[in-house]
Amino acid sequence: MRLLKSKVTQAICVLLLPLHVFAFGNPPKPDGMTFREAKQFLKQSVHQPGDRDEYCGCKITASGKKWLVDWESCGYIPRKNAERASRIEWEHVVPASEFGQQRQCWQQGGRKNCSANDAIFAAMEGDPHNLVPVVGEVNGDRGNLKYGMLAREQGVGYGQCPSRVDFKTNVFMPNPSFRGNAARTYFYFRQRYGLTLSKQREQLFAAWSRQDPVDAKECVRNRVIAKKTGVSNPFVAQQCDSVLAAVRVGAR
Repeated sequence: MRLLKSKVTQAICVLLLPLHVFAFGNPPKPDGMTFREAKQFLKQSVHQPGDRDEYCGCKITASGKKWLVDWESCGYIPRKNAERASRIEWEHVVPASEFGQQRQCWQQGGRKNCSANDAIFAAMEGDPHNLVPVVGEVNGDRGNLKYGMLAREQGVGYGQCPSRVDFKTNVFMPNPSFRGNAARTYFYFRQRYGLTLSKQREQLFAAWSRQDPVDAKECVRNRVIAKKTGVSNPFVAQQCDSVLAAVRVGAR
Protein backbone atom coordinates (compact mmCIF):
# COMPACT_ATOMS: atom_id res chain seq x y z
CA MET A 1 0.00 0.00 0.00
CA ARG A 2 2.85 2.36 0.89
CA LEU A 3 4.47 1.67 -2.52
CA LEU A 4 1.20 2.33 -4.34
CA LYS A 5 0.72 5.68 -2.58
CA SER A 6 4.31 6.60 -3.40
CA LYS A 7 3.81 5.88 -7.10
CA VAL A 8 0.59 7.87 -7.20
CA THR A 9 2.28 10.82 -5.47
CA GLN A 10 5.21 10.69 -7.90
CA ALA A 11 2.86 10.57 -10.87
CA ILE A 12 0.95 13.62 -9.64
CA CYS A 13 4.19 15.54 -9.16
CA VAL A 14 5.31 14.69 -12.69
CA LEU A 15 1.88 15.61 -14.06
CA LEU A 16 2.17 19.11 -12.63
CA LEU A 17 5.55 19.86 -14.24
CA PRO A 18 5.41 22.48 -17.02
CA LEU A 19 5.07 21.19 -20.55
CA HIS A 20 8.22 22.89 -21.84
CA VAL A 21 10.44 20.73 -19.61
CA PHE A 22 10.28 17.92 -22.15
CA ALA A 23 11.07 19.31 -25.57
CA PHE A 24 10.35 17.07 -28.54
CA GLY A 25 12.61 16.73 -31.53
CA ASN A 26 15.88 15.26 -30.23
CA PRO A 27 17.23 12.71 -32.72
CA PRO A 28 16.93 9.04 -31.71
CA LYS A 29 19.83 8.09 -29.45
CA PRO A 30 21.79 4.89 -30.15
CA ASP A 31 22.11 4.40 -26.40
CA GLY A 32 18.34 4.44 -25.82
CA MET A 33 16.54 1.67 -23.96
CA THR A 34 16.40 -1.84 -25.34
CA PHE A 35 13.03 -3.54 -25.67
CA ARG A 36 13.66 -5.47 -22.44
CA GLU A 37 14.77 -2.35 -20.57
CA ALA A 38 11.71 -0.45 -21.77
CA LYS A 39 9.39 -3.17 -20.50
CA GLN A 40 11.08 -3.18 -17.10
CA PHE A 41 10.88 0.60 -16.87
CA LEU A 42 7.17 0.58 -17.70
CA LYS A 43 6.47 -2.10 -15.11
CA GLN A 44 8.41 -0.31 -12.41
CA SER A 45 7.54 3.34 -13.06
CA VAL A 46 4.48 3.73 -15.30
CA HIS A 47 2.01 0.87 -14.98
CA GLN A 48 1.22 -1.31 -11.98
CA PRO A 49 -1.07 -4.14 -10.82
CA GLY A 50 -4.59 -2.79 -10.49
CA ASP A 51 -4.33 -0.94 -13.81
CA ARG A 52 -6.35 -2.11 -16.82
CA ASP A 53 -4.96 -3.55 -20.03
CA GLU A 54 -5.45 -1.31 -23.06
CA TYR A 55 -7.23 -3.66 -25.47
CA CYS A 56 -9.88 -5.20 -23.22
CA GLY A 57 -9.98 -3.18 -20.01
CA CYS A 58 -9.09 -6.24 -17.93
CA LYS A 59 -7.67 -5.70 -14.47
CA ILE A 60 -3.97 -6.51 -14.18
CA THR A 61 -2.96 -8.68 -11.21
CA ALA A 62 0.46 -9.89 -10.07
CA SER A 63 1.87 -13.22 -8.99
CA GLY A 64 5.47 -12.61 -8.04
CA LYS A 65 7.08 -10.97 -11.06
CA LYS A 66 4.41 -12.22 -13.44
CA TRP A 67 1.54 -9.95 -14.47
CA LEU A 68 -1.71 -11.80 -14.99
CA VAL A 69 -5.18 -11.04 -16.38
CA ASP A 70 -8.36 -10.99 -14.27
CA TRP A 71 -10.90 -12.27 -16.82
CA GLU A 72 -13.90 -11.69 -14.57
CA SER A 73 -13.08 -7.98 -14.25
CA CYS A 74 -13.77 -7.47 -17.96
CA GLY A 75 -15.90 -10.43 -19.06
CA TYR A 76 -13.02 -11.88 -21.07
CA ILE A 77 -13.53 -15.21 -22.84
CA PRO A 78 -10.45 -16.74 -24.51
CA ARG A 79 -10.85 -17.16 -28.25
CA LYS A 80 -8.39 -20.04 -28.57
CA ASN A 81 -5.33 -19.77 -26.32
CA ALA A 82 -6.37 -19.66 -22.65
CA GLU A 83 -2.80 -19.98 -21.41
CA ARG A 84 -1.60 -16.94 -23.30
CA ALA A 85 -4.81 -15.11 -22.43
CA SER A 86 -3.97 -15.48 -18.76
CA ARG A 87 -0.90 -13.25 -18.92
CA ILE A 88 -0.08 -9.64 -19.71
CA GLU A 89 2.27 -8.92 -22.60
CA TRP A 90 3.79 -5.70 -23.93
CA GLU A 91 2.34 -4.66 -27.26
CA HIS A 92 4.10 -2.55 -29.87
CA VAL A 93 1.31 -0.18 -30.93
CA VAL A 94 3.24 0.39 -34.15
CA PRO A 95 4.36 -3.20 -34.87
CA ALA A 96 8.08 -3.89 -35.15
CA SER A 97 7.55 -5.31 -38.63
CA GLU A 98 5.81 -2.13 -39.77
CA PHE A 99 8.65 0.19 -38.88
CA GLY A 100 11.27 -2.48 -39.55
CA GLN A 101 10.23 -3.05 -43.15
CA GLN A 102 11.04 0.59 -43.83
CA ARG A 103 14.67 -0.08 -42.78
CA GLN A 104 17.39 -1.65 -44.94
CA CYS A 105 18.41 -3.99 -42.12
CA TRP A 106 15.03 -5.76 -42.31
CA GLN A 107 15.71 -6.91 -45.85
CA GLN A 108 19.01 -8.40 -44.72
CA GLY A 109 17.89 -10.43 -41.74
CA GLY A 110 14.61 -9.26 -40.24
CA ARG A 111 14.04 -8.11 -36.70
CA LYS A 112 17.00 -9.89 -35.14
CA ASN A 113 19.42 -8.25 -37.55
CA CYS A 114 17.82 -4.83 -37.09
CA SER A 115 17.92 -5.04 -33.29
CA ALA A 116 21.61 -5.88 -33.34
CA ASN A 117 22.86 -3.61 -36.12
CA ASP A 118 20.50 -0.67 -36.69
CA ALA A 119 20.55 1.97 -33.95
CA ILE A 120 17.42 3.71 -35.26
CA PHE A 121 15.46 0.46 -35.34
CA ALA A 122 16.66 -0.39 -31.82
CA ALA A 123 15.49 3.04 -30.64
CA MET A 124 12.04 2.43 -32.14
CA GLU A 125 11.84 -1.12 -30.78
CA GLY A 126 12.65 0.07 -27.25
CA ASP A 127 10.68 3.33 -27.32
CA PRO A 128 8.36 3.12 -24.27
CA HIS A 129 5.88 5.53 -25.87
CA ASN A 130 5.05 2.66 -28.23
CA LEU A 131 4.59 -0.09 -25.61
CA VAL A 132 1.39 -0.84 -23.69
CA PRO A 133 0.20 -3.73 -21.50
CA VAL A 134 -2.40 -5.98 -23.15
CA VAL A 135 -3.90 -9.46 -22.81
CA GLY A 136 -1.38 -11.90 -24.29
CA GLU A 137 -3.84 -13.72 -26.54
CA VAL A 138 -5.07 -10.46 -28.04
CA ASN A 139 -1.49 -9.34 -28.55
CA GLY A 140 -0.80 -12.55 -30.44
CA ASP A 141 -3.92 -12.20 -32.58
CA ARG A 142 -3.15 -8.59 -33.46
CA GLY A 143 0.40 -9.51 -34.48
CA ASN A 144 1.29 -7.02 -37.19
CA LEU A 145 -2.26 -6.50 -38.47
CA LYS A 146 -3.24 -2.94 -39.27
CA TYR A 147 -5.69 -1.08 -37.08
CA GLY A 148 -9.07 -0.42 -38.64
CA MET A 149 -12.82 -0.44 -38.13
CA LEU A 150 -14.97 -3.58 -38.27
CA ALA A 151 -18.73 -4.07 -38.46
CA ARG A 152 -20.48 -5.25 -35.31
CA GLU A 153 -20.56 -8.91 -36.34
CA GLN A 154 -17.39 -8.89 -38.43
CA GLY A 155 -14.44 -10.98 -37.30
CA VAL A 156 -14.16 -12.53 -33.82
CA GLY A 157 -13.98 -11.17 -30.30
CA TYR A 158 -13.19 -12.17 -26.74
CA GLY A 159 -16.39 -12.14 -24.73
CA GLN A 160 -17.10 -8.59 -23.54
CA CYS A 161 -13.69 -7.30 -24.67
CA PRO A 162 -14.35 -4.36 -27.05
CA SER A 163 -11.45 -5.25 -29.37
CA ARG A 164 -12.08 -7.49 -32.38
CA VAL A 165 -9.97 -9.11 -35.07
CA ASP A 166 -10.83 -10.17 -38.60
CA PHE A 167 -8.30 -12.59 -40.04
CA LYS A 168 -10.00 -12.55 -43.46
CA THR A 169 -9.38 -8.85 -44.01
CA ASN A 170 -6.29 -8.69 -41.75
CA VAL A 171 -7.74 -5.91 -39.62
CA PHE A 172 -7.60 -5.43 -35.85
CA MET A 173 -10.07 -3.02 -34.24
CA PRO A 174 -8.88 -1.82 -30.82
CA ASN A 175 -10.91 -0.80 -27.79
CA PRO A 176 -12.64 2.59 -28.43
CA SER A 177 -11.00 4.00 -25.30
CA PHE A 178 -7.56 3.26 -26.76
CA ARG A 179 -8.06 4.39 -30.35
CA GLY A 180 -6.99 7.97 -29.73
CA ASN A 181 -3.91 6.76 -27.83
CA ALA A 182 -3.00 4.50 -30.74
CA ALA A 183 -3.49 7.30 -33.27
CA ARG A 184 -1.28 9.70 -31.33
CA THR A 185 1.42 7.02 -31.08
CA TYR A 186 1.38 6.59 -34.85
CA PHE A 187 1.62 10.34 -35.40
CA TYR A 188 4.53 10.45 -32.94
CA PHE A 189 6.33 7.70 -34.86
CA ARG A 190 5.76 9.49 -38.13
CA GLN A 191 7.22 12.74 -36.80
CA ARG A 192 10.08 11.27 -34.79
CA TYR A 193 11.18 8.37 -36.95
CA GLY A 194 9.80 9.18 -40.40
CA LEU A 195 7.21 6.36 -40.41
CA THR A 196 5.19 6.41 -43.62
CA LEU A 197 1.40 6.63 -43.31
CA SER A 198 -1.06 6.40 -46.17
CA LYS A 199 -3.63 9.17 -46.59
CA GLN A 200 -6.39 6.74 -45.63
CA ARG A 201 -4.71 5.73 -42.38
CA GLU A 202 -3.85 9.33 -41.56
CA GLN A 203 -7.52 10.26 -41.90
CA LEU A 204 -8.61 7.29 -39.76
CA PHE A 205 -6.14 8.17 -37.00
CA ALA A 206 -7.12 11.84 -37.08
CA ALA A 207 -10.75 10.82 -36.56
CA TRP A 208 -9.80 8.47 -33.71
CA SER A 209 -7.76 11.18 -32.01
CA ARG A 210 -10.75 13.56 -32.12
CA GLN A 211 -13.20 10.93 -30.90
CA ASP A 212 -10.92 9.76 -28.06
CA PRO A 213 -9.05 12.86 -26.85
CA VAL A 214 -6.15 12.92 -24.41
CA ASP A 215 -7.07 12.31 -20.77
CA ALA A 216 -5.19 12.79 -17.51
CA LYS A 217 -3.97 9.20 -17.44
CA GLU A 218 -2.36 9.59 -20.86
CA CYS A 219 -0.76 12.87 -19.74
CA VAL A 220 0.76 11.21 -16.67
CA ARG A 221 2.12 8.34 -18.73
CA ASN A 222 3.63 10.73 -21.27
CA ARG A 223 5.27 12.88 -18.60
CA VAL A 224 6.81 9.94 -16.73
CA ILE A 225 8.21 8.49 -19.96
CA ALA A 226 9.48 11.91 -21.04
CA LYS A 227 11.22 12.43 -17.72
CA LYS A 228 13.07 9.14 -18.23
CA THR A 229 13.88 9.44 -21.94
CA GLY A 230 14.00 13.21 -22.46
CA VAL A 231 11.45 12.88 -25.28
CA SER A 232 7.74 13.69 -25.09
CA ASN A 233 4.98 12.74 -27.51
CA PRO A 234 3.87 16.20 -28.68
CA PHE A 235 0.52 14.90 -29.91
CA VAL A 236 -0.27 14.10 -26.27
CA ALA A 237 1.57 16.99 -24.60
CA GLN A 238 -0.07 19.72 -26.67
CA GLN A 239 -3.47 18.82 -25.18
CA CYS A 240 -2.35 18.40 -21.59
CA ASP A 241 -2.61 22.05 -20.52
CA SER A 242 -6.39 22.04 -20.96
CA VAL A 243 -6.69 18.51 -19.54
CA LEU A 244 -4.72 19.45 -16.41
CA ALA A 245 -6.70 22.64 -16.00
CA ALA A 246 -9.90 20.59 -15.90
CA VAL A 247 -8.34 18.17 -13.40
CA ARG A 248 -7.34 21.04 -11.11
CA VAL A 249 -10.83 22.54 -11.26
CA GLY A 250 -12.39 19.19 -10.49
CA ALA A 251 -10.05 18.67 -7.54
CA ARG A 252 -11.12 21.88 -5.80
